[in-house]
Amino acid sequence: MASLVMPRLSLSSWAPVFKVLAVLWLVLAAFMILPWLVLLAEGDPDAHAFALSMAIVLATVASVLLLTRHVPIALKPRQMFVLTTLSWLTVSGFASLPLVLGAPQLSFTDAVFESVSAITTTGSTILVGIERLSDGLKLWRGMMQWLGGIGIIVMAIAILPFLKVGGMRLFHTESSDWSDKVMPRTRGIAKATMSIYLGLTALATLCYWLAGMLPLDAVVLAMTSLSTGGFANSDASFSAYAHQPVLLWLGSLFMLSGALPFVLYIRAMRGTPGVLWRDQQVRGMLVLLALAIGVLTAYRVLGGLPVFESLSQVTFNVVSVVTTTGYASDDYTQWGALAIVAFFYLTFVGGCSGSTSGGMKIFRFQIALLMLRNQLRFLIHSNGVFAQRYNDSILSDEIGRGVVAFSFFFFLTVAGLALGLSMLGLDLVTALSGAATAVANVGPGLGEIIGPAGNFSTLPDAAKWLLCVGMLMGRLEILTVLVLLTPMFWRK
Repeated sequence: MASLVMPRLSLSSWAPVFKVLAVLWLVLAAFMILPWLVLLAEGDPDAHAFALSMAIVLATVASVLLLTRHVPIALKPRQMFVLTTLSWLTVSGFASLPLVLGAPQLSFTDAVFESVSAITTTGSTILVGIERLSDGLKLWRGMMQWLGGIGIIVMAIAILPFLKVGGMRLFHTESSDWSDKVMPRTRGIAKATMSIYLGLTALATLCYWLAGMLPLDAVVLAMTSLSTGGFANSDASFSAYAHQPVLLWLGSLFMLSGALPFVLYIRAMRGTPGVLWRDQQVRGMLVLLALAIGVLTAYRVLGGLPVFESLSQVTFNVVSVVTTTGYASDDYTQWGALAIVAFFYLTFVGGCSGSTSGGMKIFRFQIALLMLRNQLRFLIHSNGVFAQRYNDSILSDEIGRGVVAFSFFFFLTVAGLALGLSMLGLDLVTALSGAATAVANVGPGLGEIIGPAGNFSTLPDAAKWLLCVGMLMGRLEILTVLVLLTPMFWRK
């Protein structure tokens, strides 16, 4: 009898997870309405693809909600780990439907790769001839990244700290009862975050349009700039507008805006406008950007290029890589050996915690340096007691352990993924940079195949699936996924 009851109990315990997933799928279906209406207005046959995609998603939502109609939504931490991972997996799967059913008629592998890249805001693409896509599909690619960007922020600020994963716990050290107030705080944070995200996107759209972009390009590039996603409406990425320096500078500004902690935007709106500059993480990122831009600009000017052109191109591409947006206004792999190595290193950095950017995040490098300095002090003064402070708060051992664990598994994931790609026949540069750009959610890699001037279309299907795994693990802070693979997680 017990053997019959246990599976039923196990399934029922996950019912709240699927009920929440159904709500997320419903939101995704609602997002499909706008490109569908655009295609209907243009009389484009891709409208049928979106109509069928919405029907499939809505049928799935109705089935799940019917089966879980009597289940209350009360999630425990273990269920939230599963929800966080399944939400990105399933939303990416449903988002790929218009790419399979629409004019591109992508294979299942290619469609999933494109949607995973979009939802995780990585920006790697397998599409060739993007200019020939329907306006609805161009809009959908931008909307997927925009949706992924807002999801990343809410997850980083409201969910991962509750699960004791991610860097946003640094912003909650003053609260001892975070777990008791997670739901009320989540609602308030989500509302404020959405307002800021919408406002910045609208501002970016207006600025891009006034500076000379085509209306559809302005909308899509605004969404992919703020989400630090990097999809564009052209195979040439942002280089289609590289001849207009004002757009390069605007792009740098809005990519940087998406890479700042949105929780600090909320605090700034509540009466402390200087909080962004006072934050140690923000200052660290700005210093790093200034150093990288200064060195590479000098390197290009010494090579005989004009100062302003060099500064504009270097600033845009450095900001794009550090914020993990992945736009390219020029093929920086042609700038010389120093540029290639510098951009490879910058691929790992990322923006700030609680932003739309990927990568390791600036705060982890800063905390690692603090820990190194403390260790050197211990070597000199073995009996000393040294407090480690970050942003005027004492760093707990828990945060230190988290940084060490994440950093180790981050590079282990990159190394394992690169090994897998090399086993599929990819060369060293393509395998290593492809693994790095997937886990860091940057977009373009290095080399002739997947570099800024190439794309991922020619990779074997197995390599695309490996990169999908890397993109999802990188976006979910790696440990969130790895914990699901441990036997202890599934023990009752």
